[in-house]
Amino acid sequence: MPSLVWENRLRAQGHEYIAGIDEVGRGPWAGPLVAAAVVLPPRFRLRGLDDSKKLSPEERERLFDRLVNHPSVVFHWAVVPSEEIDGLGLQHANHAAMRRAFEGLSMKASIALIDGRPLPNFPVRHEAIVQGDSISLSIAAASVIAKVHRDRLMTEFAAIFPEYGFEKHKGYGTRFHSQQLRQHGPCPIHRRSFRPVAEIALSFVADRS
Repeated sequence: MPSLVWENRLRAQGHEYIAGIDEVGRGPWAGPLVAAAVVLPPRFRLRGLDDSKKLSPEERERLFDRLVNHPSVVFHWAVVPSEEIDGLGLQHANHAAMRRAFEGLSMKASIALIDGRPLPNFPVRHEAIVQGDSISLSIAAASVIAKVHRDRLMTEFAAIFPEYGFEKHKGYGTRFHSQQLRQHGPCPIHRRSFRPVAEIALSFVADRS
């Protein structure tokens, strides 16, 4: 389970405010990337808080509500839409989402704990932790906030583009998503720079020409 070991070590070095950062949505064929940055108070505890991938949707929703309504938890999320992902490329879009989440915090942290690998040109010193959402409680909190916010966005998109079933697969490349994409072609939130979407889009146009 994630803990505050990393955060406590950094506090011992003199860092009062430490941001945990994570993102979700690199793999889907449709929808945005979402990153969240979270500053937890010292000695913070929240029963069941873990890497969002290990939690059920109901558990994520419960933890999300507890986090965002906690008076001492500071957070910010950043959304990079599909057209910007196509323009920047996935890696640069991912870096942009994390930087924007950090820069949007109302409480300016002096250091960050980031899930994954180091980021170029990040505004403060940061520690990159592989599988950090299973190690650092701050990163785990960021993963839950980012995941729930993105899932809610995809449910909203499902009401606008009901034929794709975004509420079920959240934009990931499931068999049903592929079938619907072949039948209807891409919609405005599909990532056209992703090979499966580009290939299906070309096939869709060819079949109707």
